[in-house]
Amino acid sequence: MAQNEKAAAETRKLLERYAREGGEDLEARLVELNLGLAASVAMRFRGRGPDQEDLVQIGSIGLLKAIRSFDPARGFAFSTYAVPLIIGEIRRFLRDDGAVKVSRGLKRTGALLMKEREKCLAERGEEPRMDELAKRLGITPQEAAAALEAASPVRSLTEAIGEDDFSLEDVIPDREDGIGRMLEKLALTESIGRLPPLWRQIIALRYFREWSQQKTADALGLTQVKISREEKKIFAELRKMLA
Repeated sequence: MAQNEKAAAETRKLLERYAREGGEDLEARLVELNLGLAASVAMRFRGRGPDQEDLVQIGSIGLLKAIRSFDPARGFAFSTYAVPLIIGEIRRFLRDDGAVKVSRGLKRTGALLMKEREKCLAERGEEPRMDELAKRLGITPQEAAAALEAASPVRSLTEAIGEDDFSLEDVIPDREDGIGRMLEKLALTESIGRLPPLWRQIIALRYFREWSQQKTADALGLTQVKISREEKKIFAELRKMLA
């Protein structure tokens, strides 16, 4: 087993133990095992002023927050969960220390990832996974997450999507912390990925392409009433999965 695979396996085991027992010793070991993740994210912010070592230390704060709040029962990878917290911590530090300037290269990578995402949606009618997008461009999932975070505009969870004024806030529990809300968005994406194929197709057509219920029904060979009923089931299932 490769060294990174051993670290990932030990991380999973320790996170499950930490969720049951807690403890500073476990925290310290988990930070040690995943410090490379904080370093790889910090690399995306090099050249912004602070030393690389300082950025890694700041990123480690986000890593520690991820360790303390991660729920192994959710079923998604710790690295996927931790990256937004690490990015958020570094961006907050840079924002307080001066305006964050996103490099052109990072923006370009984010734009290419968004194009690949649209291709996947058009080809399969479902949202691609982060590791799949990263593989298409020959980069790591962590680099892909950083690029998308830098290139994507901030959208409100209360923003209406589609003709029925549905918003992601309708299924995401309230959180006071902004990073917490971002993590809930990540959890929502992971939950959607576990839905049956038909439900994923409905979500892709209705809430990413913003098609009407009738147009979606025509594309899937169903009736508008069937689409409406399936949407209600989808929302109920997502609320249960995110509870």
